[in-house]
Amino acid sequence: MLDYLDIESEFTAEERQFRDTVRDFLDERVRPNIADHYEAGTFPTEIITEMGDLNLYAPNLDGRGFPGVSETAYGLLMQELEACDSGLRSMASVQGALVIYPIDTYGSAEQKDRLLSDLASGETVGCFALTEPDHGSNPSGMTTTAEVDGDGYVLNGRKRWVTNSPIADIALIWARDRSEPDDPVRGFLVETDREGVEVEEIDGKLSLRVSPSGAIALDDAWVPAENRLPGVSGMKGPLSCLTQARFGIVWGAVGAARDAFEVAREYATDREQFGKPIAGFQLQQEKLAEMATQITLGQLLAVRLARLKERGELRPQQVSMGKRNNVRMAREQTRVAREMLGGNGITTAYSPMRHLANMETVYTYEGTHDIHSLILGEDLTGLSAFE
Repeated sequence: MLDYLDIESEFTAEERQFRDTVRDFLDERVRPNIADHYEAGTFPTEIITEMGDLNLYAPNLDGRGFPGVSETAYGLLMQELEACDSGLRSMASVQGALVIYPIDTYGSAEQKDRLLSDLASGETVGCFALTEPDHGSNPSGMTTTAEVDGDGYVLNGRKRWVTNSPIADIALIWARDRSEPDDPVRGFLVETDREGVEVEEIDGKLSLRVSPSGAIALDDAWVPAENRLPGVSGMKGPLSCLTQARFGIVWGAVGAARDAFEVAREYATDREQFGKPIAGFQLQQEKLAEMATQITLGQLLAVRLARLKERGELRPQQVSMGKRNNVRMAREQTRVAREMLGGNGITTAYSPMRHLANMETVYTYEGTHDIHSLILGEDLTGLSAFE
């Protein structure tokens, strides 16, 4: 496995053991059939509780049965999941960083007691509904509303591109609370089988096909007042969750690129043309050298962000740099890996084309590449390009 600068030596024995457990699980239970799931556009739902048994949902949290692994170990988990398929990392990332994390951070004691255990085990699947049909990069423009109705709230609106929603039992809906001045954004825990809630799966995707994506329609959907997250108001709520998830993407993108590199390297040393393996030709060696360099740089960036996060010093803008750089790197290097496989590279028998297609989605979601450029630009200059 590519580790040109012996970054492995930076990890503790516990971190390596956690990573190896995940890798072994994926090799045995998931990798043999993941291409079939990609082609069919299905998620291997039979592994959801198995992933819970292995503590793969928000394992970096402490208390309430969470193992409290290091941020580096969490990053290695995301790396291994995405090396198998981005859809696996997306599922675990949403479950952990976008559902469990906000409940643990902003939820009431009753919400934590009622939901966290089943979410951690995978018995309950959650989703995070922020994006709307007309509000993607500008989530603060959301039009979904929540209005007080008796001892609860009535929600109305439309959400789109909601990962996990077709298989979710509960959705964290972000809506404008009209019961307060200035209609602040609040989070509401909404069971997907409630009256007035309709989930429609998005079909026809050419990317991230293993990840179930959907739209949620809310038509006078009533939830009790105790389903509102009490601990946060405003865009800080959803954006802080996205920072957690983007940190996982920084690591996951390295995993996808590394897997594509390994497949390309093995193929190049086995495939013979003009009397010798194609890895013996200068053009192919240049491609492998550049791939190895860029993947290694991405790994170093991911490790640095993990160290900052473990010290409580990580800023959202630094995560934006990591997401922006590493996803772009993975997008470019998976393309080169596919190229090295020639015509064989467009089949599901090899992973680079699948990773390449997935990276088109990862390049766009949880803050597009351009939006992260503007976040960095504002941080570097003090001038906002959003207004």
